[in-house]
Amino acid sequence: MNGPRPAWVRVLAWLGVAAVLLATLALYQRPDFLIQLADQVWSCF
Repeated sequence: MNGPRPAWVRVLAWLGVAAVLLATLALYQRPDFLIQLADQVWSCF
């Protein structure tokens, strides 16, 4: 089970990483989300 992974598994993993990064970038385009997130983090202290 420790052998090399098939190419499609690696491609699928990279596509998942790219999707998460794009979703994060999309959230940064919404200032109201950033303010809400900062307020939630600040309320922990």
